[in-house]
Amino acid sequence: MFKYIVKRLLIMIPLLLLLSVMVFVIIQLPPGDFLTTYISKLQSTGMAVNEEYVEALKVRYGLDKPMYVQYFKWFGQLLQGNMGYSFVHNRSVNALIGARLATTVTLSIVSLFCIWIVAFPMGFYSATHKYSLADNTFTAVSFFGVSVPEFLLAIGIMYVYFQATGKYAGGLFSDDFANAPWSLAKFGDMLNHVWIPLLVIVITGTAGLFKTFRANLLDELSKPYVKTARAKGVPHLKLLIKYPVRIALIPFISTVGWLFPQLISGQTILSMVLNLPTIGPLLITSLKNQDMFLAGSIVFIMGLMAMIGNLVSDILLALTDPRIRNSM
Repeated sequence: MFKYIVKRLLIMIPLLLLLSVMVFVIIQLPPGDFLTTYISKLQSTGMAVNEEYVEALKVRYGLDKPMYVQYFKWFGQLLQGNMGYSFVHNRSVNALIGARLATTVTLSIVSLFCIWIVAFPMGFYSATHKYSLADNTFTAVSFFGVSVPEFLLAIGIMYVYFQATGKYAGGLFSDDFANAPWSLAKFGDMLNHVWIPLLVIVITGTAGLFKTFRANLLDELSKPYVKTARAKGVPHLKLLIKYPVRIALIPFISTVGWLFPQLISGQTILSMVLNLPTIGPLLITSLKNQDMFLAGSIVFIMGLMAMIGNLVSDILLALTDPRIRNSM
């Protein structure tokens, strides 16, 4: 196992280099750059922009250098923990991401645990009580969660909440606490707002995992080894936990690979609808304005998290399934 982990870590080094090149090239692919967009905005306001001013802006933002020079400068700073400077926000990328990272990661982790806590018992009970009233109810709810987009569900909940209370349900804080330092009052205010995004994410996220776990567990329960174990008198609960449930949990574990990037990006569209201060809307804004250092840094971090997530997923799968562990 140790050799396998070391080997995977060594493979990640050239992959990270390739990822950085791909990210930087893709960010540069759209025609023009931040400077072009900025000058267009100035001209739209009636401001005259001369060539000397344009050249001064190019030098200021380092856009007068060739693309490969810009790349090596960006990646060199990235290795030192400096993700560059945001043209649009006139702040360092580290400060921008750091201001939203805690909110994004906290919301994502809490949502993930809530999804797992809800999806696992629902799938377990439905599979072991097939076609019961509870099974049919859970299945109907899961179909609703899968079919309804997150943003539409969020809008519906916000509308019902506004009609019932007359209060706006967006954001994580009230106006009085948005810029206030952390305190018990601010934490309580956050709890009054965070339940809506949590509810939306749990409903939509639980649906997919519930259906996957239920289907896998039903498939395992129909296999001959389960019938043989029952015939030999193995206790029902012991049989379920020791064999079928462990195998049916593999899809849960395999999702870790794509859940890690979501810890950084958050639920982008949902965050925009609910006005949540997460990294997702920041990425959309940076892409629209061709803020290459900010957009490139966020996309690079998401790619890095995907690699780490796949490594963690493979390790957990090996610990869960001896067939995978023995093949290493």
